[in-house]
Amino acid sequence: MSLFGKERTMITIFIKYHIDPTKKAQFEQYARNWGEAIPRCGADLIGYYAPHEGSSSLAYGVYNIEDLAAYEQYRKQLSADPLGKENYDFAQREKFLLREDRTFLKLASAPHNGLVKS
Repeated sequence: MSLFGKERTMITIFIKYHIDPTKKAQFEQYARNWGEAIPRCGADLIGYYAPHEGSSSLAYGVYNIEDLAAYEQYRKQLSADPLGKENYDFAQREKFLLREDRTFLKLASAPHNGLVKS
């Protein structure tokens, strides 16, 4: 059983950002915008995380999606979403993202998942 009450092959996407540490405020605005657009386009957003202590240039975005086919559909919807388009343009214009790496993972510790609360 999963968190959703049935077997699923949920994929979690971790996005690791290298950001310009002098433009943390721009990254935080970017994150808030995705907080609206990503759920609207079909992904289960866990959150965006900005630097706080330690590294001043690493930030993360984390969300779940049902499978790779759903991911492809989500990306199409996001690229057509007005706020999604605006956010892509904002990042290009402000140049606060220096590097972006996506990693697709699946939950490997599934026996505990009935105890995990979202």
